[in-house]
Amino acid sequence: MQLGMVGLGRMGSGMTKRLTEHGHEIKTYDPQVASTAKTLGALAKQLDAPRNVWLMVPAGEITEKTFQQLLKILEPGDTIVDGGNSNFHDSQRRYKEARKHKISFVDVGVSGGIWGLEVGFCLMAGGDKAAVKRLEPVFHALAPDDGYAHVGPSGAGHFVKMVHNGIEYGLMEAYAEGFEVMERSEFPLDLHEIAGIWRYGSVVRSWLLELLHAAFEKEGAHLEDIRGYVEDSGEGRWTIAEAIAEDVPVPVITAALFSRFSSRQEESFAAKVSAALRNQFGGHAVKAATRRARS
Repeated sequence: MQLGMVGLGRMGSGMTKRLTEHGHEIKTYDPQVASTAKTLGALAKQLDAPRNVWLMVPAGEITEKTFQQLLKILEPGDTIVDGGNSNFHDSQRRYKEARKHKISFVDVGVSGGIWGLEVGFCLMAGGDKAAVKRLEPVFHALAPDDGYAHVGPSGAGHFVKMVHNGIEYGLMEAYAEGFEVMERSEFPLDLHEIAGIWRYGSVVRSWLLELLHAAFEKEGAHLEDIRGYVEDSGEGRWTIAEAIAEDVPVPVITAALFSRFSSRQEESFAAKVSAALRNQFGGHAVKAATRRARS
């Protein structure tokens, strides 16, 4: 099957290679890669009608700009696939806009990271049945066995991926907290070894645990060279917002997101306030802050 891939970052490049290895004809465009088509228009000319163009670019402004450009370039009967981490509300809107141009739009949640090339990408597709069906040869090539599903209508693919990433936040935070308890304990524990044995037979075994074991092996059991600063790409926030709208309590995911916020503070002002209050009402000792020069 022929496909245009827009975006050759960590995910897009791996997906392109995997599709090529499975016999698909992939044309590419990335303004940062010289060997690709020079423009989106040039990419479209390399594809036979009806064209299929897959966006694997950062969610938000870049995806929106690329989508709008493609609406002007592509023709009725063509299909746009968004495989990035877009907000599902945006995907529902883009589906409606594309329909006005008689262009199909499919939103696909993609999980697998840099390992997807080797083991396959989990795919969660949303959109019209006919459009999704036409793309299934590509989906089956990208995904491992039983790793692809058409999960629902427009927006459903990115909605399911959003919740997937929210769950991921909670899982990661649980591992992080548990290993910190062990790291600070009175026992001379080998965290690399413990992560290793938990991979076999334990009820907490998972791929994330395998990755943590690999991280300890590479960086050392105390991760000395890694700063505890954790970003978020938005999906956790969106999951919590939807949970609020649905009156669904999600305390674990919420706490995991707030923990990421805390990781970015060199020193928390809220903690300073708490320390000052304890000193005022109970006479509890406070620790002196390290003074930093003012510019």
